[in-house]
Amino acid sequence: MNVPRVCIVLISLVLPIAAPAANSVLSLSHYDESAMDFSALQRSGLEGVIHEATYPVECDAKYGYRQSEAMRAGVLWGAYHFGNGTDGRRQADRYLDFVASRWLQGHNPGQPSGVLLVLDAEQNTHYPGGSMTVPEAVRFIERVHDRTGLYPGLYSNENWIRRVFNNPGLDSASRQALCNCWLWIANYHNPPSSTAPWARWALWQYTGDGVCGLPRGSYPTSFANLHRIERTIFSGDNSSLRRFWAEHSWLPSRDMVAAQ
Repeated sequence: MNVPRVCIVLISLVLPIAAPAANSVLSLSHYDESAMDFSALQRSGLEGVIHEATYPVECDAKYGYRQSEAMRAGVLWGAYHFGNGTDGRRQADRYLDFVASRWLQGHNPGQPSGVLLVLDAEQNTHYPGGSMTVPEAVRFIERVHDRTGLYPGLYSNENWIRRVFNNPGLDSASRQALCNCWLWIANYHNPPSSTAPWARWALWQYTGDGVCGLPRGSYPTSFANLHRIERTIFSGDNSSLRRFWAEHSWLPSRDMVAAQ
């Protein structure tokens, strides 16, 4: 049996401040209560939104309406699930069922990019079920792949990645399953440097709730009229971001949803 490829940290691939980068992605959830004018945000440079879809025992009540409004404005759309320590496969099914149903109800047929899928696997301090373990994250990832043919992105902060997802005791199969995902990393104080077991990050969330230890001139914490918002940088320009989104997005179909 072949040993799975090793995801090597390449510090040189971490985006330098001077490199061209798209600071044009927001992450939203039911905690963001401000009214969203997505047409105005798009004119201000917004390219994509990744919105909470599901979290332990609940679905985000703001998700469907915001999806419709964002896509009507031509904004790329993504959905994340906040994971806990319960069965990862069941979490994935509930997440995908919700995302697919809302997509079929309210997507913009003129925008074929689909939904960018993300698992948020970090320390869980405010929902039931405890923090998601690596085995349950792997079960979630593999179920998403089974149903969509795509591996989701994985979101976590750099400290949690170092502690949990790059734990020396992690077996090679789990490490490989994680590396099948692209990485969305959070660090509000420094450009990310510890990405192992991933070779690099695709998205970097550098601020949330107004917290940012980086120079505000280069790393703003607001976007248009939205203050203390979660902002994310892509490791390339906006054209590369749109290609990335198209390559990694899921297009739910009525037949696929009905078959589950």
